[in-house]
Amino acid sequence: MEPAIMQPEKKQRLLSLDFFRGLTVAGMILVNNPGDWGHIYPPLEHSKWNGCTPTDLVFPFFLFMVGVSITLAIGPRKPDKTLHAKLILTALKRAIIIYLIFTALHLLFVHNFDNFRILGVLPRIAIVFFITVVIFLKTNFKQQLWIFWLILIGYYLLMNFVPVPGVGPSNLEPATSLAAWLDNLILTPKHIWSGSKTYDPEGLLSTIPSIATCLFGIMVGDWLRRKDRTEPVKATWLFTIATLAITAGLLWDQFFPINKALWTSSFVLYAGGLATAGLTLSFWLIDVQQRKKYIKPFIAYGSNAITAYIAADAVLAVLDWFHLHLNGKKVGLQQFLYQTFFAPYFSPVNASLAGALTYVIILSIPMMILYKKKIFIKV
Repeated sequence: MEPAIMQPEKKQRLLSLDFFRGLTVAGMILVNNPGDWGHIYPPLEHSKWNGCTPTDLVFPFFLFMVGVSITLAIGPRKPDKTLHAKLILTALKRAIIIYLIFTALHLLFVHNFDNFRILGVLPRIAIVFFITVVIFLKTNFKQQLWIFWLILIGYYLLMNFVPVPGVGPSNLEPATSLAAWLDNLILTPKHIWSGSKTYDPEGLLSTIPSIATCLFGIMVGDWLRRKDRTEPVKATWLFTIATLAITAGLLWDQFFPINKALWTSSFVLYAGGLATAGLTLSFWLIDVQQRKKYIKPFIAYGSNAITAYIAADAVLAVLDWFHLHLNGKKVGLQQFLYQTFFAPYFSPVNASLAGALTYVIILSIPMMILYKKKIFIKV
């Protein structure tokens, strides 16, 4: 990520990373923008609590790839310690810009701060990005591995053995876990996710293990950068690591359930393993085997990932500024278009999916234009 300017990309990019990141962002936009929130296919919804759907994997995949990107972008400059202070300051500026964009998007939708959600997807990206950059610059691979496991084990102990003030014994329930207690204490119910008012899925305590997800990506990115291994060796080892991580996550799930909202340690391993497998498969097919047919729309999304995510929210906010009459009711332009072009022609759940897919396709057009012109809008 770069400061908020537009400039041609000069470095050769790892196409598999752009592809997999673009696939993830397209998936994120798809699940965040159904035509009708009341009619959604189960795989396109988050788990009610424990468990994991494909939708639950979208955000950890993105944070994982933030880690891979950090390694590829900053790795060559890491040996020069005189650059560290400048790189950290730049990372801090970028994190602040991401948070300010999040704030601006809130004002587009709500126009006030009475129930401003302090944390969320973009704030978590900002926080995790900055902290992980510092860790990457100031530690070596072995130390990063130690930090990774200390976070996972420490979070497991914290969530399962520390009593919850005012509640009693430790628990992993939505309204009474230690994470929920901390969110209510510091953020207060007015400033956490409006969908619950009892916990925030991007809350304070669960941000800690999300750093481990980004560290997972950093260590995978470090392996991809190695010059002393051939591509087949890299791919073999990464597939092995993916398999071990997925297995470890499923085993840990038996007593620390896989849970996206709590971002449990088992979830970090499970999602990180799947992300490693997906990126490695993309690396082998695209960068090694040079199979590049049909990937350009996803490359375009991945090359301007944050821009695409922000644009998806901003466009919907602007559409809601305009109201039209439909069946005697005043509705926003987005709902008017959905009820006119999709709802009458499909079953409710298919109409909802068709609306979401159409939105993803329409947004891909400006992304493709930017990509073809080699314009990369950096945050």
